[in-house]
Amino acid sequence: MRVRDNRRGCCIFLKDGDSPRVMYKKRTIGLYLTRICIMRVNRKLCFVVAVLVPMSFFCFHMWTKSDKVVAVWNREAPEDLLDNSPLQPLEKYAGISLKWKSEVLELLPKSNCKCEAETTLDIPFRQELIGKPYAVNFTASMVPLGIDETHKRRELEYKKFLMRSYSPADKIIVAEANSPLQYPLQGVEVRPLKTILIPGLGLLDLKKKQNYEVSLSCTLGTLNVAAEVDSVTIKGAGEKQITLSSSLLDNLNRQLQLVSYSNTVFNPNTADTVQFQSDGHTATFTIKVRHPTIPKLYDMGPTKSKYNISSLVTIATKTFLRYDKLQDLIDSIRKFYPTITIIIADDSEKPQKIEGPFIEHYIMPFRKGWFAGRNLAVSQVSTKYVLWVDDDFIFCPQTKIEKLVDVLEKTSLDLVGGAVREVTGYYTTYRQIINVIPGDKEGDCLKTLQGYHHIIEGFPNCVVADGVVNFFLGRTDKILKVGFDPQLSVVAHLEFFIDGLGALHVGSCDDVVVDHASKIQLPWSKTKTDKEYSKFRYPKSSHAVTSQHKLFYFKNRLKCMTGN
Repeated sequence: MRVRDNRRGCCIFLKDGDSPRVMYKKRTIGLYLTRICIMRVNRKLCFVVAVLVPMSFFCFHMWTKSDKVVAVWNREAPEDLLDNSPLQPLEKYAGISLKWKSEVLELLPKSNCKCEAETTLDIPFRQELIGKPYAVNFTASMVPLGIDETHKRRELEYKKFLMRSYSPADKIIVAEANSPLQYPLQGVEVRPLKTILIPGLGLLDLKKKQNYEVSLSCTLGTLNVAAEVDSVTIKGAGEKQITLSSSLLDNLNRQLQLVSYSNTVFNPNTADTVQFQSDGHTATFTIKVRHPTIPKLYDMGPTKSKYNISSLVTIATKTFLRYDKLQDLIDSIRKFYPTITIIIADDSEKPQKIEGPFIEHYIMPFRKGWFAGRNLAVSQVSTKYVLWVDDDFIFCPQTKIEKLVDVLEKTSLDLVGGAVREVTGYYTTYRQIINVIPGDKEGDCLKTLQGYHHIIEGFPNCVVADGVVNFFLGRTDKILKVGFDPQLSVVAHLEFFIDGLGALHVGSCDDVVVDHASKIQLPWSKTKTDKEYSKFRYPKSSHAVTSQHKLFYFKNRLKCMTGN
């Protein structure tokens, strides 16, 4: 017989012959066992709850942490920074007469550009002696049927580039006259997602008032105060807009000294625009938001001499087939710098082994190219500076690397070129001035001229330019940042300096000279290697030049080029 205990919800089994005392004992034992089972179940349940609840909160925290969605394109496409409004007078100035100065107007940027070769006297041997002006239209290198589609793709990429590179700090801000607002014009900077006090905020008492009120607003962060000054009312603390008011001007100005800005939208390098307003007056200033530039320092080690060239400089070159010329270069280097490291990038079809101390020889795929070889060679440099030389150069007593090092150590230059001397005694520095003239939707115009900007103080033989010859010493990290476009495999040099325009501070010294192996050869004296090299180096087709022009058109968004 089974009897149910409704109070406990359990069952016990009783026999027909059991006495009341036995039945009572069995029931008591049953109740005891039931309590034990319930206690064990409760312990397990508590353990499960104790584990699952914290885990649930942890998972919820991790899953919800990424719910904050930020538009990385947090800035609008930039407007044209050239403001032509001064040429168009305001309505109240429309009746004022003036006289335009053409010599100044010609210097101002135009809304369009075009490339035309300058007209010059056509004298004998002009091309060989001083060069001849030329103009190139890059659109002519494009396939006519695909030019429209290519143009659309280029403009789309250009728009993305502008949105990546533009900063609100680039925008022109004009301060109103007689404003009672005091604020920082420049120099305010905060680390991403960090907080600073905004310096220089203040309000002048141009007219006595019973109550003074100011407000500040931003877009990429929040505004708050580090302390609350007596008799100052604060609204919007911790938000994008904060308002401060007080009947006591001194108290309000003390409060303005304690206004903080916290960046809340992460971007490693941008700027926030802050508006400062009071009684109809508005001032705008920017706060730069960026990480600090991490230094990349080189330990030159203890040295008794002024410069230990072997620990400061690595020589890099690119070779193709011309192993006899390369060996002459190495032998000449060892006469003056026996322990300097030489890095060689080689894309010959059947590479020969280059042996010797302090030589690193890197083999590339066959005909990988001129600029690809430069990239490989420079990428392996571990010294502060890299000296680039062609494989047919020859060091001479005037090849003083120390002079070039001295220039870079004592100036802000990133790269300094020397001079290359031909067997005829003529030498060139190939100093170039490079200008990009604003254009229209078809692209900008590139203008190159032989020349330089100015002489460098303390170095009378050195000048500042935009491009130099194929013999230069540069800061390794700076050259790596610009890089060499591997799409340029045969015809390339000036392209590196065009890509580095605005990023590289370039100089040139004509008192540091390297010799150029003679290129004068009689037709019957050319070896099989010479003929094979000429076939690849000077191809009959214009494919290399056409590819170069296509890169100028699309990658650099240039429509044409003029030069000498």
